Amino acid sequence: MSSNIVPVDGLTPTVPEVEEPAKHPFLMQLGDRVRGLRSRKGMTRKALAALADVSERHLANLEYGAGNPSILILLQVAQALQCPMAELLGDVTTTSAEWLLLRELLEGRDEATLHRVRVAVGELLGTGGAQGRGQPRSQRVALIGLRGAGKSTLGAMLAETLDYPFVELSREIEKFAGCSVGEIQALYGQAAYRRYERRALEEAIQIYPEAVIATPGGIVSDPATFNLLLAHCSTVWLQADPEDHMQRVVAQGDTRPMAASKEAMDDLRSILHGRAAFYAKAELHVDTSAQPLAETFGILERRVRELIAR
Repeated sequence: MSSNIVPVDGLTPTVPEVEEPAKHPFLMQLGDRVRGLRSRKGMTRKALAALADVSERHLANLEYGAGNPSILILLQVAQALQCPMAELLGDVTTTSAEWLLLRELLEGRDEATLHRVRVAVGELLGTGGAQGRGQPRSQRVALIGLRGAGKSTLGAMLAETLDYPFVELSREIEKFAGCSVGEIQALYGQAAYRRYERRALEEAIQIYPEAVIATPGGIVSDPATFNLLLAHCSTVWLQADPEDHMQRVVAQGDTRPMAASKEAMDDLRSILHGRAAFYAKAELHVDTSAQPLAETFGILERRVRELIAR
């Protein structure tokens, strides 16, 4: 087929670029929420696509605001992420007048105000909310953070120094299920794993008035379980650089998705980004990449002793 573009003075004119249609702001925000929820739950795009029974390409388009998904596709994605459709869409509709009035009161408030409201509501409802003013400080020290932060190593050292029991929640989950964490997720799925995780935490809280608890990295993915943790434990976020997270996981011989995927570092950074706001709810933050292990433990021990003595 001959071209309709005619050269002038021996020069070939440039073909004008065709502008792509602008993405709709709602679709872009929807994509951001899907990506954020996926990261918080520690799922790769491939894993979510398989759970939601949609193509990986379709999911990629949804995450980048380029797709216009049907209601059924959104329902499948919401079910795979174990979240209400309302959370995915970024809006909450309800027939409760009180809920609407509460939402109006909280709209636009800063994080510090929302934190105080959450604590007050927890105390009002008898769920604790957090370590409230005037309450005795919990002697259960829960270490949170992504895999490879040092929760098991530092947790065992801290428990020995404090003369507290050391509880590795992942091992307790496996006892309840009668199989490994990997087998739970492969055989029964994420929903079953989260139920075992909640049960293991409830039992640890009931049995141990004093303990150091190393929690799974994804415990912040379930708001109900994380609220329980914040209400009944003194919490420490063990932070680390993404490279250190990865090196430590690989050094442990871990062949789970983060260590096996060729996009592992991108996935790990995405998960850290998605969970950081939740990890940051911990009362103490300790950077385990900033200094050698012995110095890190010294900082952790000193700050934990100060925290539980308040």
